[in-house]
Amino acid sequence: MKQKFLSAATLTALVVLVALPLLFILLQGIFPQLSAGSLGEPFSGVPALLNDPQLMPMLGGTLWIACGVALASVFIGLPLGVLRGLFNLPVPKLWDLLFLIPFLTPPYIAALSWMLVLQHNGYLQQLTGWDLNDLLFSRLGIVLVMTLNIFPVVYFAVSRSLLASGQRLATVARVHGANSWQAFWHVTLPMLSPALAAGMLLAFTLAIEEYGVPAALGSRAGVVMLTVGIEKKLADWPIDLTGASLLSMLLIAVALLAWWLQKRLTGNTEVTSVTGKPGENSGAALGWMTLPAMLLLAAVGALAVLLPAASMVATSLMSTLSGGLNGDNFTWRHFSALFAQQGDALSALGTSLSLALASALIVGLLGLVAAWLVLVQKIKGSALIDALSLMPAALPGVVVGVGLILLWNQPFWPLSPYNTWFMLLLSYCCLLLPWPVRYVGSALRQLGTNLEPAARVHGASSFHALRLIVLPLVFPALLAAMLMVFAVASRELVTSLLLAPAGTQTVAVFIWRQFEQGSVGQGMAMASLTLFVGLALMLSALALMQRNTR
Repeated sequence: MKQKFLSAATLTALVVLVALPLLFILLQGIFPQLSAGSLGEPFSGVPALLNDPQLMPMLGGTLWIACGVALASVFIGLPLGVLRGLFNLPVPKLWDLLFLIPFLTPPYIAALSWMLVLQHNGYLQQLTGWDLNDLLFSRLGIVLVMTLNIFPVVYFAVSRSLLASGQRLATVARVHGANSWQAFWHVTLPMLSPALAAGMLLAFTLAIEEYGVPAALGSRAGVVMLTVGIEKKLADWPIDLTGASLLSMLLIAVALLAWWLQKRLTGNTEVTSVTGKPGENSGAALGWMTLPAMLLLAAVGALAVLLPAASMVATSLMSTLSGGLNGDNFTWRHFSALFAQQGDALSALGTSLSLALASALIVGLLGLVAAWLVLVQKIKGSALIDALSLMPAALPGVVVGVGLILLWNQPFWPLSPYNTWFMLLLSYCCLLLPWPVRYVGSALRQLGTNLEPAARVHGASSFHALRLIVLPLVFPALLAAMLMVFAVASRELVTSLLLAPAGTQTVAVFIWRQFEQGSVGQGMAMASLTLFVGLALMLSALALMQRNTR
């Protein structure tokens, strides 16, 4: 009975969060007059889209950038994740926190920070004389900037998978004559493949939905992406809802193709690494490789975190950008102004953190149950639940916002969340649902199919097996996903701009409006404050967890 209730509740939540907004996007793409209450002239928007000379450059640019980001994220995240998961590193929690910081930094803020560092007369040229403007405003530059924000999804997927599985089987292979490389290639890497594929898929889908970086760098680099094209159709007059919906459907097709490729690569692979009582993964000693490993981690951390963060903080402390990096140009007035605007900045910070926490809790619970129903219970309709949980990763925030507006701004609803903060919560939950589903899913694949049947044989129900056996084993992956959901939700921009009710501001909306008004220093001050508060909250949460596990 409880399983049926969970199945019905999960499917209902997915329908409300994902299916209905997608349905209205689909209807708007088919019926251009839907917003006027008419179903006439179906498919009349398709010829106009096909005749758009920007269609192929947008599609090609999206695929080129997304594939480059996915491959570069694996190139960076895989070795770092292996180091974190298999070996004893000094201060391992520090590296986890360091690589969470990119998720606390809005992508458009990161792009602007890199612009301030690398452009003509930027901070790098002021300090060293080097001018990397041409590298920044190129396809390679866009890939690098996006990769430095996205590669942690691969790092955490790989490291958490290895921390859960340990080295027992690889050790057995070593005992039977395999060398270290053979044990890794033939044992560890195949066990790692589901998590690696899930992380790579998330990196790809995050790249195709990204708006801030291509909007900031793309025009000067000659790169156009589908997300920028969708935003232009919604921002330029006359508003083209049909064109935006059709481009969104194209993005969904690209994401589903990536999902199909992942299934072809790992969908039939079952890897069991936990067959009984889990033990602590102590890790192996690096020996003389400790220093090179630390230098590698530090170098990536410096590029992904310290440089853009230093640019952000430096800008927040500069009186004017034209004054450059000198002692006379530094001031605290931008931070002082945040606390002198009748509470607007602090109210925006509180709203963002509250919505981020609520999103992490809701999406974490929903993702855990959805992955469990699909991979463990294998209920009827599991393919539909799996597909609905993936689709939001292919939707840019602007499209989710439009879908929610089209859905909830209809006159037939007796009660609607439209023009309330609950719309923001719905949009965050829709956008971020794939994170816990994929992370928990990769962890569940490693548990095998024996634990829950064994519990059922001894009288436990499916719900008790989920609560007492499955949840404790997948909790590290679930917690990592929830931390990422919290980090991303706390700085979500596009849906916040579209859906925030009058009088309600989030951090991202506040920062965006500061940039629109030319207050770059104050916008960077708010971004810096948000970063520090987010880090403090995460440190507190990790300290509390360690205290409870002693």
